Amino acid sequence: MPKNILHMLTPHKHVSPFDVNQALDAGYDSVTPYEMVDISEVSDLVQDVIFSRPPDHGQASAIFFGGDDAVLALDMIEKAKAALVPPFTCNIMADPAGSFTTAAAMVAKVEKALKDKKGVALKDTTIAVFGATGVVGYCAAVIAASEGAKVRIVGYSGVERVQKRADEMKERFGVDVEAVDGSSDDKNTAIVSDVEVILSAAKAGVQVLAHDQMKKASRLLVAADVNAVPPVGLEGIDVMDDVVAIDGTDAFGIGALAIGMFKSKTEYGLLRQMIESEEGQVLDFRHAFTLARKLVNEG
Repeated sequence: MPKNILHMLTPHKHVSPFDVNQALDAGYDSVTPYEMVDISEVSDLVQDVIFSRPPDHGQASAIFFGGDDAVLALDMIEKAKAALVPPFTCNIMADPAGSFTTAAAMVAKVEKALKDKKGVALKDTTIAVFGATGVVGYCAAVIAASEGAKVRIVGYSGVERVQKRADEMKERFGVDVEAVDGSSDDKNTAIVSDVEVILSAAKAGVQVLAHDQMKKASRLLVAADVNAVPPVGLEGIDVMDDVVAIDGTDAFGIGALAIGMFKSKTEYGLLRQMIESEEGQVLDFRHAFTLARKLVNEG
């Protein structure tokens, strides 16, 4: 049997140790890092991978794209797909900064909490996403909008940057999201006053909303925060909270570590999927959400 080999590419100085550990635990025999990789180099690297083995061993080779830029990782996936020369193939996956699997796990956890605690479908909610210019928030916004939710992406420095993201989401994924100005506490309080869901994916150690602001979100049903570094993004939600009532509200909170457990299961599961498949796989955050939803619903 051929060895299961993972080639891990990143545009940065180092690949993620988290991803290396996940890959080896998932069953890869070898994980090789390629660092400071430019997108122009992807095609040659992929073809070196696929032509080194006979076509019937292609599924035992895999390319993983890391980094911290969701759009660049998706572009690298497209470059890799275009470089395949059937019947020579390989598996392709991206999870930059763990963002694809984290976003997938966050939205899946929120979806289940809405259904179990409130009897509400994700598609019937308005969602405010904080940190949407970052990789996790960006993917979470696209996933939620793709599922039919009304999504607002919040710009901490005004609306210009998030409007560019909104335009990009429309062009690339065909989803409509609203860019809104969250450059002050008062504006943020107004933004969440009529939403059912809050997703916080801002920078680590940055508090997005104070507890008093959360209490003023009168329609809030579920809030989720992926920041585990104090102070957390949403005051009043502990990192360990797993669909726990938020004091002073009728809503439930989901903390970073409750989400993180399913993030890890999702990444592990996608890596296993590539090993176990008889055909080459191409996996991005949409596949991550399909798996995360299944894992969350199974408990």
